[in-house]
Amino acid sequence: MCTRTSLDPDHATSPGEPTLSFASGQTALVAVSVATLWTRPDAPHDHDRLALGTPAAVRDWVSGLTLSKRTDGLNHRAITQTWLGNEVTVLDTEDTWVHIADPSQPRSPDCKEGISGWVPGTQLVSPLREEPVGPIHLVNSTATAVRDEPGGDVKIPGVTLGTRLRIAGGDYRGWAPVFLPGPQEPGWVPLRDLSYEPAPTNPMPLVSGGFDAVKVGHQLMEVPYLHSGISAYGLDAPGLVHVIYRQLGGIIPRTTDGLLEAGTEIDLDDAQSGDLLFFEHGQSKHQVSIVAEVDGTDRPTVLMASPIYGKVVQEQLSDSQMATISAVRRPIPQH
Repeated sequence: MCTRTSLDPDHATSPGEPTLSFASGQTALVAVSVATLWTRPDAPHDHDRLALGTPAAVRDWVSGLTLSKRTDGLNHRAITQTWLGNEVTVLDTEDTWVHIADPSQPRSPDCKEGISGWVPGTQLVSPLREEPVGPIHLVNSTATAVRDEPGGDVKIPGVTLGTRLRIAGGDYRGWAPVFLPGPQEPGWVPLRDLSYEPAPTNPMPLVSGGFDAVKVGHQLMEVPYLHSGISAYGLDAPGLVHVIYRQLGGIIPRTTDGLLEAGTEIDLDDAQSGDLLFFEHGQSKHQVSIVAEVDGTDRPTVLMASPIYGKVVQEQLSDSQMATISAVRRPIPQH
């Protein structure tokens, strides 16, 4: 069942600030590198201010949080994040905050409505009447920046793996011009940080998965654990899976419960690299991980964003962990 986070009327937002000109049902574009979706407008604490700005200083925000603040401290406050240029649907507004749903992050295979939450209205812009035309590229480096000219000043810092950028013209000396959300002049990104987007098909594209999924996951090794995170500055367990398969052109659920329903169930003996393995880890009964390697020991090596280690790690499951495996699923057909 699709449910949305609702604003608690007993929690007031900043008084006296202007109401935003977004209407329910309209499309908006994310105007910062990474926007965090909150459970309600007053959910952010003082130490979260860096995540609320334009530009959003997500790297500095995460680096300033202790492990407890990145895990339990964000539980019931932050829901997910979304990337620069993503199209989102406006559900409601409250003073300077906007309630949005991100259709690129479905809750489950049967619930296509995207995860919803509240963001500062300054982190969104309305789309142009005429959509820009050009090929879409993926950011394939862990992080990059959009500059005002080749080698020039930074316009948008912290653009991370998983972001899609539309090319605005011919490249120049190793730099590619890219369209930016709203009425902005195009910015410039190093060509080496971009790759062609895999052509998606609905509802779930045929992407390679397998070792390609593991290869993307290895780019994210040591990234801090961050409840709600989907960027190269912080990831939670389903967020790691989601961004890996997004990078490969896949559309898979954003939630652990949704991933438990995604694709097809398989036997542990048939597990391959890129499959999803769920087991007990800390307080989670269904920690989702990605199978990185299966060897002759019958104990697979997995990639996961671990709240216990506080980062993305790769490790071989112990005998005790093997005893807690609850499911193994292949999220997409493999070539």
